[in-house]
Amino acid sequence: MPRHVAIIMDGNGRWATRRGLPRIAGHEAGTENIRRITTHAAELGIKYLTLWAFSTENWRRPKEEVEGILQILARSIERETAELHRNGAQLRHIGSLDGLDPDLQQAVREAIALTRNNDRIVLTLAFNYGGRAEIIQAIRRMIADGVRPEEVTEELVDRYLYTADLPEPDLIIRTSGEQRTSNFLLWQAAYAEYHFTPVLWPDFGPEDLERAVDDYCHRERRFGGITPATPGRAAG
Repeated sequence: MPRHVAIIMDGNGRWATRRGLPRIAGHEAGTENIRRITTHAAELGIKYLTLWAFSTENWRRPKEEVEGILQILARSIERETAELHRNGAQLRHIGSLDGLDPDLQQAVREAIALTRNNDRIVLTLAFNYGGRAEIIQAIRRMIADGVRPEEVTEELVDRYLYTADLPEPDLIIRTSGEQRTSNFLLWQAAYAEYHFTPVLWPDFGPEDLERAVDDYCHRERRFGGITPATPGRAAG
């Protein structure tokens, strides 16, 4: 069983377009799916779930769509926090809150404060997040702290990332059929397993999560090593 599952929640706009709905309706449906998947992940025994909701590149979309997405996020966090709290979920955020709507910033901070002692599952929402921006910020902070070049190690870099308190992802799922990383958890995903599904995020249900986990459980993770040779089988 993967300890940490991360999901690139892709396909909201296409989901809406196929139904003749405005794209924002797809983002609404996608946000409503978060509770369902979080609940099922906890039931499966997954301890950490990270969901990518809004990237730094998403600012390039039409202004109306961006504003709509962020408003939906704020409402969803306000609406769902109490239920997540009752279910033992701890909410975290990775990314930058700078420049975001004050209502969204407040909703995030209040949700984090309310759920900080829960430990059934840690739900991390990644929004206004980009992997390259995260690494650049980490480098800048190390320089500001006076870290010398010879002191830089992988472990030190880990401590300067947004995800300093999270284990590396074991499994990264991308919905909608796209097969690329799109600047998500670039440092942390060094040894992650990927699962790509054609299912659009609003339609991604518990059975799809189980299918991805089952796929992961049948893989052999080598972490850069090799598979020990067995009779009739060459090492790979």
